[in-house]
Amino acid sequence: MKSKYVILASALLISVATFAQKDQIKSAEKALKSGDAQGAITILKDAENMVVNAKDVEQAQYYSVQGNAYLDLANKSVETGKNLSLAAESYKKLIEIEKASGKLKYSTQAAASISEIKGKLINSAIADTQANKHADGAKKLYDAYLLDKKDTINLYYAASTAVNAQDYDTALPMYEELKKINYSGKGTSYTAVNKASGNEDGFNTASERDLAVKLGTHEKPKTEAIPSKRGEIYKNLALILVQKGRIEDAKKAIADARKTNPDDSSLILTEANLYLETKDFETYKKLVGEALQKDPTNADLVFNLGVISANAKNPADAEKYYLKAIEINPNYTNAYLNLAALKLEAEKPIIDEMNKLGTSAKDMKRYDVLKAQREGVFKGVIPYLKKANELDPKNEDVSKTLLGVYKALEMTAEAKELKARM
Repeated sequence: MKSKYVILASALLISVATFAQKDQIKSAEKALKSGDAQGAITILKDAENMVVNAKDVEQAQYYSVQGNAYLDLANKSVETGKNLSLAAESYKKLIEIEKASGKLKYSTQAAASISEIKGKLINSAIADTQANKHADGAKKLYDAYLLDKKDTINLYYAASTAVNAQDYDTALPMYEELKKINYSGKGTSYTAVNKASGNEDGFNTASERDLAVKLGTHEKPKTEAIPSKRGEIYKNLALILVQKGRIEDAKKAIADARKTNPDDSSLILTEANLYLETKDFETYKKLVGEALQKDPTNADLVFNLGVISANAKNPADAEKYYLKAIEINPNYTNAYLNLAALKLEAEKPIIDEMNKLGTSAKDMKRYDVLKAQREGVFKGVIPYLKKANELDPKNEDVSKTLLGVYKALEMTAEAKELKARM
């Protein structure tokens, strides 16, 4: 008989715990409805250890209230990023529980909230990056990716933002995941200018964009090809691995990428850049030749060869490639800009020598020679800066550089005209 009483007592304890947990969930729900989200979370914390033994419907209700409370705090700007992520975790647990039980009571609302959280995380991440809080932005973008792994562009942006934060330990696994899923990002963008705001809006398809133009809400439709991002991804992956002393891993990562994507020319450049970083100039030259042979009329490819040559302190090759890019595409703005920057590098040693001169007759004579050389440098960059300014008149850096050159050469009329357009 004694054992029966023990069993009965145990059953009573479980029953009491269950009732107590139900009461706590109801109390948390009541606190949330009254506007006390933090109080609701505190109440739920007390029931956290018991929820695993609760019925499926009670567990789902628990995580629903918890998710709603965290989301309410985030909407009130209380530790926004942290509470958005915690809300999403609660909703995901809720959905898993209801999916396993087959009883869907809260899942629809939870799925809608997850979609809302994803948008809020992305918007908050954009605000963080604009405020130079790149590490916070990277985490939010990665959390947005975890909420919807089909939307892989958020993983790409999370990795790029982590690099901007110089948080390479965070960026590395993200780039490795991008490599694993063979992310490209290649596609087509469909945009049109919103007549009301003046901003350029993006559309999922050409037909959606064309409909908006037809309805009169948008104008100036534009379709642009989005190039593959694999070259950039593997370049950053390789550079991080090189920085960590994992040279062979870096080489293997790019070799694997090229096997998987044999027609992606940007990967040849990335591999060339890696061998340049490791001072293997022979392999670097071989890969450059391979890139040119594969796609000799690709202006982007030739331009990037110019950038690599400039980074390698080889101005002659850099100039050759920039001029070749312009020959292929006469409207290649960045090629004109880089040519101007390349030419302007010749000014520094001239200025350094001028600053060391004294006031003797010999020094004054040398000063005049150097001054003429400096003016020659400035005159040489004017055609490139003018063309870049013509192609991209809104680029303030180009305008200011060209204005500075005009002033240095005492080209008053040209400077006045340019300033009027700025």
